[in-house]
Amino acid sequence: MAHAVETMAYAGETPWHGLGIQVSDRITPEEMLRKAGLNWQVKKSPLFYGVDPSNSRQQGYAQNDQIEGLRSLEGRFKKFALYRDTDGKFLDIVHSENWQPVQNHRAFEFFNEFIRRGEMQMETAGSLDGGRRVFALAKTNEGFSLANGKDDIESYLLFSNPHVYGEAINVRFTPVRVVCQNTLSYALNLVAEQGVRVNHNQIFDDLEVKKTLGIAREQLKQYQHTASFLSQTRYTDASVQDYLQQVFPVRSQRRELTGNALRAYELLDTQPGAEYARGTYWNAFNVVTYLTDHKLGTTRSSRLTSAWYGANRLRKERALTLAIEYAKAA
Repeated sequence: MAHAVETMAYAGETPWHGLGIQVSDRITPEEMLRKAGLNWQVKKSPLFYGVDPSNSRQQGYAQNDQIEGLRSLEGRFKKFALYRDTDGKFLDIVHSENWQPVQNHRAFEFFNEFIRRGEMQMETAGSLDGGRRVFALAKTNEGFSLANGKDDIESYLLFSNPHVYGEAINVRFTPVRVVCQNTLSYALNLVAEQGVRVNHNQIFDDLEVKKTLGIAREQLKQYQHTASFLSQTRYTDASVQDYLQQVFPVRSQRRELTGNALRAYELLDTQPGAEYARGTYWNAFNVVTYLTDHKLGTTRSSRLTSAWYGANRLRKERALTLAIEYAKAA
């Protein structure tokens, strides 16, 4: 299955996705690296193409490689295979000599300073899609509460290290609603970026990344204001149905709810945490995050990857943007 969880470890209580092996909640980044099965390196090797040895001799081709029948790609056609050193697992084709992988141990070193200062705690780490995407998630000391302290939102730092050509390293904050363990959207129209992206053609400088993460902390404050606004703005039955149809559109002339829009509508008052914001756009937005994280998809593995990287993450971002628009118009 594409993007399936290959290896994973988690600290503390079982996470919402229920995947991986449990480790100590005092684990260091280096220990988490090993426990999550990420103690391997990515190598880059020139690509070769096959030539029929008998035909090449007849045509007078020079065998410029030691392996019979193989020739290297040259000039603008030169490409490299990206692979894992422990088992030779092929990861991707690289189209540039300047493209350099950021090794897993280097990515995990990013967390050392935060862990030593007591500002974060390693939470989850693992490998997706056969090693093509490695991630580490750490819980921060930041967060906020709604509903007079009953509805807690915790903040996590997600470090994504893709071993895929064309994809950048991404470091971003990911809020999680504790009562239902929903991973919340974090891309608001009023902010330009939700995290930090580092291209593989440049040297990874964690000091610069840490400086830039101050922007993400400011965004968490803006997110708190947005969540508070949504939790105080009520919807009508007609408006919430229209909202859910916008989030889960279907090609139909029928006005009544169908498909996932109907499923979300039926969960409005029974989803975890509904009692904290019943009848508000915060409740409407969270029924989308609850449905996508815990109900849609065929497996927990597919739900996890879609929630963080795939279509459901984009859907939640759109759901938040729409919730703000509907709340402002209420």
